[in-house]
Amino acid sequence: MNRPPDRAGESRMVRTGGQHLRVHIRHGTGVPLVLCNGIGTSLEVLDPLVAHLGARRTVIRFDAPGTGASPTSPVPYGIPYLAWVTGRMLDTLGYGRVDMLGYSWGGALAQQFAFQNPRRCRRLVLAATATGALMVPARPAVLAKMLTPRRFVDRDYLASIAATIYGGSADFGNATVTQLVSHQLAAGSRRGYLHQLLAGAVWSSLFALPAIRQPTLIVAGTDDPIIPIINAHIMYRLMPNATLVTHPGGHVDLLTNAATLGPIIEDFLRRAPSA
Repeated sequence: MNRPPDRAGESRMVRTGGQHLRVHIRHGTGVPLVLCNGIGTSLEVLDPLVAHLGARRTVIRFDAPGTGASPTSPVPYGIPYLAWVTGRMLDTLGYGRVDMLGYSWGGALAQQFAFQNPRRCRRLVLAATATGALMVPARPAVLAKMLTPRRFVDRDYLASIAATIYGGSADFGNATVTQLVSHQLAAGSRRGYLHQLLAGAVWSSLFALPAIRQPTLIVAGTDDPIIPIINAHIMYRLMPNATLVTHPGGHVDLLTNAATLGPIIEDFLRRAPSA
């Protein structure tokens, strides 16, 4: 599907696989890049990254069930199911082969999609993510603050904990982090957030990583309290065709430092050999 580049893009609701998903497409050329977002956040949070990807690249992003404008799933779901739904969504939209980028919780979905669709997923980018339930965990004080979506509905609370849970640029840029999620107020649902927590809690890619053979870029911050940097090294060791890029930032630097990290991702997508 080739169209002239469209910087504004279009939004639509897609009904597939028992779910209603809000999807945004920035039309361009070449192999589309599908973005899988972090837990509890709507697709707008990825705006800074999209702005620093190639202007002519087709970018597809969506709200997971129960986040943003996507209705909550009637029942809990697993990561493999959501990867299947993502494939059905792409079928409905008329897209075939794609590149996948998974950020934080979305990294689980991207890994699972690549595993389930070895021919359809051409290249893979994993940012600030890990292997799920079987990973080196964050400190208990950090994990406790991740158990509820309060930071998405209470700006003052987010500002007070941003440095603790996000690290990196959040240590000196709480206002920037707060602005990134300001539109999250009243978006999504607590049940949707719980479904995402449960899906991640019972999933792991640890033993599947050697079977994910697509060229993969792993982007990780050395000051990420949520995903300790050792997890990136574990993934790098286990994935046959992985490249590891580290930076001195934290969990949200993919967004707050997109001017630096976006071009690195774009360069990888352009030059990596096809799987």
